[in-house]
Amino acid sequence: MMDPTTDNGPTADPDRARASLEALRAEISKAVVGQDPAVTGLVVALLCRGHVLLEGVPGVAKTLLVRALASSLELDTKRVQFTPDLMPSDVTGSLVYDARTTEFSFQPGPVFTNLLLADEINRTPPKTQSSLLEAMEERQVTVDGTARPLPDPFLVAATQNPVEYEGTYPLPEAQLDRFLLKLTVPLPSRQDEIDVLTRHAEGFNPRDLRAAGVRPVAGPADLEAARTSVAKTSVSPEITAYVVDVCRATRDSPSLTLGVSPRGATALLSTARAWAWLTGRDYVIPDDVKALALPTLRHRVQLRPEAEMEGVTTDSVINAILAQVPVPR
Repeated sequence: MMDPTTDNGPTADPDRARASLEALRAEISKAVVGQDPAVTGLVVALLCRGHVLLEGVPGVAKTLLVRALASSLELDTKRVQFTPDLMPSDVTGSLVYDARTTEFSFQPGPVFTNLLLADEINRTPPKTQSSLLEAMEERQVTVDGTARPLPDPFLVAATQNPVEYEGTYPLPEAQLDRFLLKLTVPLPSRQDEIDVLTRHAEGFNPRDLRAAGVRPVAGPADLEAARTSVAKTSVSPEITAYVVDVCRATRDSPSLTLGVSPRGATALLSTARAWAWLTGRDYVIPDDVKALALPTLRHRVQLRPEAEMEGVTTDSVINAILAQVPVPR
């Protein structure tokens, strides 16, 4: 395991911090096969202090992916199975009466962790979904008028099924906008699926990641050093204008009823900087913006019903906009 500290305190070397985060890919691949884009998205979200929505059909290792990430990091993690009868206090915590002291004391909920896995988040009503809004945006939970800060780092990784609608509640726009990235987790290729079955035939147990050899390779100090380095990644005025032009083009698209907000533009700039740093550069280029445009913007736009009936997708609209907006030289 890589030691995240030195005699002088937290890791300060950006190259070492980058190497430790890159090592997450190899560690997670011990448990999850063929989902590199989703792994990269989770790392980008950690660097940007953002949250991730993972969408895919059942059985494509969404939950396993988050669990493998947590096992590869020296971070506290908790899982909440979202169900129709889940209450907001089941997530945030509540005041509990102590008969011995005749006083109420706060009992923290599972949201008080570093990495919260919100499994099947769209199976709980909007009232409970909204209990995460303050936590995701303000990094705190307010109960009985008292604000209680959440640990740092704090990331919500939520999963949802795109094909089953019975008994589900679509996430409201305000909730979707709190997610930095929406990552699609596709079905594996034929060879990847063969590799998955081979591992299971050899005794792989997805419920025992330690036995699979997944070990922590990075810690909070590595993550903080990486974030500090990402913040120093330079962005030229031309790149800033390019991000704005891409986002403004979504508001003028005839296929969309809702375009990207200024918050979405800020998110795209942030993820592009993180991706530039991960690839070894200290400056952002247009390709960085293009690489993160789909996962950063796809959940921040809304298709017109007639466009949806014609088979148009949000991804195809965003790709068309990227092809049309002039790229700075």
